[in-house]
Amino acid sequence: MADAVLGEFEQLVLIALIRLGHEAYGVTLCDEIAGRARRAVSLGAVYKTLDRLETKGLVASRLGEPTAERGGRRKKHFKVLAAGQRALKQSLTSLRRMTEGLESEIGL
Repeated sequence: MADAVLGEFEQLVLIALIRLGHEAYGVTLCDEIAGRARRAVSLGAVYKTLDRLETKGLVASRLGEPTAERGGRRKKHFKVLAAGQRALKQSLTSLRRMTEGLESEIGL
């Protein structure tokens, strides 16, 4: 989906996925976004966004192995697909173009 339009939270989730790499899952994504973006993030919002991004064809998921510390449950891991990288690049490029020259006006 080359023309995918990303919302702000979708951008944050994709960036966090790229930073965390192949072991990214809901809790680590929440922690990454909360720590770097300094905003409260609910696990439900992250999973809803991941589902939406997967439906758009921008991320893929896989189930990990069951672990004892999770009571035998499996973690659902996510990764950014090439289409997701393209959509994020396009979105961030548009944002940079829109803010270019506004550094003093918006305090950047």
